[in-house]
Amino acid sequence: MAALPQYDWIIALISIAFCGSSFGNGANDVANSYATSVAARTLTMPQVGFLSMFTEFFGAVVLGSRVTGTIKNNIIGLDRFRGTPSTLILGMGCAEFASAFWLLTATKIGYPVSTTQTIVGALVGVGIAAEAGVSWGWKDGSVSQVAASWVVAPLISAVFSAILFGSLKFAVLERKDPFEKALKAIPFYLAFTAGVLALFITVEAPGAPSLEELGAGIACAIVLGTFFGALILAYVFFLPYAHRRLVKKDTRIRFRHVVLGPLLWKENPPIFWPAKGDEVVIDYFARDVPAAGNEDIEKQKTENSADKGEKLVNDTPAPLSLEDVERGKTAVPTGVEQYERKPEPEERFLAPTAHLPIHNPQRIWSFIKYFFLQGVTRDCVTHADAQLASVHDKAKQYDNRAEHLLTYAQVASAMMMSIAHGSNDVANAVGPWIAAYQVYMTGEVTEKGESPIWILVVAGFLLGAGFWFMGYSIIRAMGNKLCKMTPSRGFSCELGAAITVLLASRLGLPVSTTQCLTGSIVGVALMNLDVRAVNWRQVAFVFSGWFITLPCAGLIGGLLMAMSLNTPQFGQG
Repeated sequence: MAALPQYDWIIALISIAFCGSSFGNGANDVANSYATSVAARTLTMPQVGFLSMFTEFFGAVVLGSRVTGTIKNNIIGLDRFRGTPSTLILGMGCAEFASAFWLLTATKIGYPVSTTQTIVGALVGVGIAAEAGVSWGWKDGSVSQVAASWVVAPLISAVFSAILFGSLKFAVLERKDPFEKALKAIPFYLAFTAGVLALFITVEAPGAPSLEELGAGIACAIVLGTFFGALILAYVFFLPYAHRRLVKKDTRIRFRHVVLGPLLWKENPPIFWPAKGDEVVIDYFARDVPAAGNEDIEKQKTENSADKGEKLVNDTPAPLSLEDVERGKTAVPTGVEQYERKPEPEERFLAPTAHLPIHNPQRIWSFIKYFFLQGVTRDCVTHADAQLASVHDKAKQYDNRAEHLLTYAQVASAMMMSIAHGSNDVANAVGPWIAAYQVYMTGEVTEKGESPIWILVVAGFLLGAGFWFMGYSIIRAMGNKLCKMTPSRGFSCELGAAITVLLASRLGLPVSTTQCLTGSIVGVALMNLDVRAVNWRQVAFVFSGWFITLPCAGLIGGLLMAMSLNTPQFGQG
């Protein structure tokens, strides 16, 4: 029985805001884990959509904390609310609404923002409006540390990722016969990745000991044990698979056949469910923007998108048939270099039935397909931008097969980052709801609150759903718009960001995965030894999103709280 049943309507509204906040968290932050994998063509959007549903749900439900701090980072004091607990319900509702509104707005604009800093900003606004104490000084989780992380986190992450990519670049990719060097090195890179990510998950899991508490001996045992275990598995299973697919160029082989291990060394191995097709490896350096220097490219930009391949169009474009539209063809003037672009969801699902009555079953079915698939069928790799083409042209191209070997490590690191995100950042959405619900049920203000398993299930599902429907905006912003992304570069970015988060955990610094990944991408791009290999305009755009998140979320939360506390009531003057 609830202690404060008169406020059940506020709990209902907070629950709606909680759903929006979890959805926005998934749409914005989940995309960061997979952005480089999509941009590098390692994974497709549908693949990432399904993977994120699994990894986020697993992280939130299996690893998510059962005891959630009611006030994120203790950013505001609770003493102000102990005399009037119902005010805390109101405050948490305002913070949840502010967080949901800003995350969804930022995602729509394309701002990759920190969900942690969003809820911190919202709580600061609520605290100021309620005249509660706000933690401004330099201490764990304070506002000053959050602001410092805007610069510190990207710089540290950039250094680590640049070192990782530098080791790949000079020891493998730029050596004579890079593919042979890559075959010899890949087991060690896979093992190193496994070791780092094992430690990352161990330390970052809620309730787990910090590196300080864990001790150097146990930490080394985790890393070395995982390293040598993964190294053995790589030699026994991965190398035969890579040799069969990339050296023998057996087009029947897919990753599912890695379980055959040593059998793949045979001349005619027993391959189950052989794949069809004649492509062994995709071209990771296929141009994903039109050629630089094309002055009219912006005028010829259409709503379609591209996978790969270029062609020159004919002098006089012929009228397009329905089949042409479905394939993504467009009519453009003479001499403009154009991609054969796969259609955007509007062309793929809506255009073919646009001439039919709105009540026609075919048109209704096309609307249903568009609604459920538009988020994972958009092209997030290619960009019709001549200025961006000049940025991509500064990136050196390497052996395609050597790049392919690193896709497996990149997928593993992206999945681990996503699982860690689900386990940690679920508290950003759940925390305010738990705080309000605890007060509603007990009538008392508490520091900690038990998280019912069902709320973690809902949050985990919404994290994945948020990416499925809206994650494409952030994938575009954090991928090839910043620099040319390839598997070797993407792998270095993700692993460098993971190492940075580990180090920050050791030092007690509140860093954002978004900021770490951005710094990593810039650091790797600068390893081209040309500052023009970075799209600094996009970097400034991303940084501006971090800068305005705290004040925007705070302003929204503060205004909602101030208006709620000072609203005239019936029967009173």
